[in-house]
Amino acid sequence: MIYIDKEKLLFHLQTENTSYVIKVLPSKHLGQVYYGEILDINNEINDLKPKHNIEVGSQVIYQEEDKTFNLNLAFLEMPTYGKGDFREPMLHLRLKDGSRTSDFLYLKHEVISKPIFDEMPETKANKTEVETLVITLRDDLLNIEVDLHYSVFPTVDVITRRAVIRNESSEPIILEKALSMNFDSFSDDYQLTTFEGAWIRERMINKRKVIQGITKIDSKKGVSSADHNPFVVISENEANEKYGKCFGFALVYSGNFEVVIERSPFDILRVQMGINSFDFYWELKQSEQFVTPEVVMSFSNTGLNQLSKNYHELINNHIIKPDWAKKERPVLFNNWEATMFDFSQKKLLKLAKSAKKLGIELFVLDDGWFGKRNSDTAGLGDWFVNKKKLPLGINKLAEKINKIGMDFGIWVEPEMVNMDSDLYRAHPEWAIKHDNRKPSFGRNQLILDLTKAEVKDYLVKVLSDLIESANIKYIKWDMNRSFSDIYSNSLDSANQGKLVHLYQLGLYNILERLTTKFPTVLFESCASGGNRFDMAMLYYMPQVWTSDNTDAYCRQLIQYGTSYGYPQSVMGAHVSDSPSAQVIRRTPLETRFDVAAFGLLGYEFDSSSLSTFEKKVIKNQITFYKEHRKLLQFGEYHRIKNPFETNNMYIAVTSKDKKECILGVYKTLEQPNGSHEVIDMFMLDKNYTYQVDNRKAYFNLSKFGYLVKHALPIKLNHNGILFHILSNNYLYEMEQDHQVLGGDQLVNNGFIPKQNFMGSGINESVRLMGDFGSRLYYFKALEDKNEKSN
Repeated sequence: MIYIDKEKLLFHLQTENTSYVIKVLPSKHLGQVYYGEILDINNEINDLKPKHNIEVGSQVIYQEEDKTFNLNLAFLEMPTYGKGDFREPMLHLRLKDGSRTSDFLYLKHEVISKPIFDEMPETKANKTEVETLVITLRDDLLNIEVDLHYSVFPTVDVITRRAVIRNESSEPIILEKALSMNFDSFSDDYQLTTFEGAWIRERMINKRKVIQGITKIDSKKGVSSADHNPFVVISENEANEKYGKCFGFALVYSGNFEVVIERSPFDILRVQMGINSFDFYWELKQSEQFVTPEVVMSFSNTGLNQLSKNYHELINNHIIKPDWAKKERPVLFNNWEATMFDFSQKKLLKLAKSAKKLGIELFVLDDGWFGKRNSDTAGLGDWFVNKKKLPLGINKLAEKINKIGMDFGIWVEPEMVNMDSDLYRAHPEWAIKHDNRKPSFGRNQLILDLTKAEVKDYLVKVLSDLIESANIKYIKWDMNRSFSDIYSNSLDSANQGKLVHLYQLGLYNILERLTTKFPTVLFESCASGGNRFDMAMLYYMPQVWTSDNTDAYCRQLIQYGTSYGYPQSVMGAHVSDSPSAQVIRRTPLETRFDVAAFGLLGYEFDSSSLSTFEKKVIKNQITFYKEHRKLLQFGEYHRIKNPFETNNMYIAVTSKDKKECILGVYKTLEQPNGSHEVIDMFMLDKNYTYQVDNRKAYFNLSKFGYLVKHALPIKLNHNGILFHILSNNYLYEMEQDHQVLGGDQLVNNGFIPKQNFMGSGINESVRLMGDFGSRLYYFKALEDKNEKSN
């Protein structure tokens, strides 16, 4: 809801649990009053920010009539440079006469239904009443107006913001900085949490105290990047998953971005987010407007789990397109790790037949099916089938896989081109590069210039032809390099600073046309794994390949970090072979599944060469996943114990009514003679009685080596052929844990699984985890609280 005091020009934006209050200051600047736990709308809101009653020394006084007011100590919604605010500006202009001073004052406001800006991905109302407050600020001298948009999503405690800049003057202006939002507040004892990384170690949690000065995270790579995710959290230093004040800020954008956190010498906190001002300049001509990307803000007074829940619900209900919102995803098989570029139709069909027997539903053909694509040095851009590998074409391959009983999907990387390709030989001018400079390469490829209409039209046509040529249900859309040699021969010298943003708009145009034309095709975003994991890509593609790293321990960290801003329903998570290709680490097959189960499950290995043990175990895994798919993919996600800080990770998903829960318990290294575990189950309902059972899972006997002589009734040489045969066929069942517990006990005291292995022996009451071990526990509320389990 949006409440307006017309006399005071005070605006109170209210969600179910939060209030955001702004007002027009006496100077006519737009000021920030309050953001936090909900305020009573019936109570008069007085000044909640400090005022000075005397001139502050060494400050620039905004106007002689009021020497107590200066912009440098004001809490502002849209600061600019030149009138005494020496902190970071949100908007910075260069005018024809070379001046850069601007001063935007309140002009008008209106409340409307949330508008749609077709050129940009954005949050959608989707049958929910979403009001938008538009406050127009104007610089009368420059004849430039800025609309500040505030859209209120009441049920998910989210407010989105963006700025729309209009040039009403007769002269062009240059935007040198055009961020989406500014938020000023008291600088309490806050910490900043960001999500950093690199290829195969994305979204690692990084916490630091907010101190005086400027902290900036950004991307200059042309993509949102794995280096720094466009999502940050500011929280009280003592905040944790269950308690404390937390603010979240996320950008709905896939290109160069910046987040600025500034704590002034007067301990005023400033948060800004938007398009990176580095190497950005945008000529705005008379009557033109510039629309900034949307920022999604949320606040929680009850810790980080609730903040994440707000973002998860927003993404599932207001970012993901309706055709895929809450739609369960298939279990898929990807051939890449089994074959890489070396495959034939016969080999692919053999993999598909063995994958089908495991219960897998979707077969995905990865890189190497097109052009002269026998390595990563050639073929990108030539989106026609390689007849040497697939002589009958994609259509016949898809038909044969459909007859096996699986859907068919395919990999593409449309934004890229190899110099060794028919496309590049025909159109070298379509690549981003300077004609007078030898280009630098990433993965042997260049980037196509999506500012060009002919390039966009070409890609839409060839991809439409591909999708229409066969029964294709899934597209994996990859993007395997960052930008360099930033130059477009379609832009003049005055407009080269537009290139990277125009590229994003071109990409969004292509994706909008394709996803509108093929609404039932499941698109998955991939950019060397998680190099473009942001809300803008989720607007078009309802899931993302989380990382090229499928090692079970690394994935615990990656998926845990990702969960702060993004739900498990968008995280592609696969079980691959062991040792992992990324860190050469061996982890148990059951753990690899237990990690991937909290996401969109897939498998990638040579499915035709599995042992009997592996086949049986994987069948059981997939059966369990299908039985609980809705809960695992769309349940409310809860972080319990942090693997970045401890030797364990505990996570859980619950149904909305709290009647079902799956708890994941993971151990990094086994500890000798360790203590009992008591797991906090705060997310359950005290009023239910729960039956608890762990998922039936198995050890491979090879885990025990020579110790197997203590576990088997017969003596075998653990290095012998008989033991090898036995370990490849025999399923050694882990302990079974069956309990019936009151919800009040679980919430107030915690869940106590069976005793850990302590080095003194194993029996049916001992839980042996081992290094990189795991368990899944299923909690189900009994309909009658007095009901006893069978």
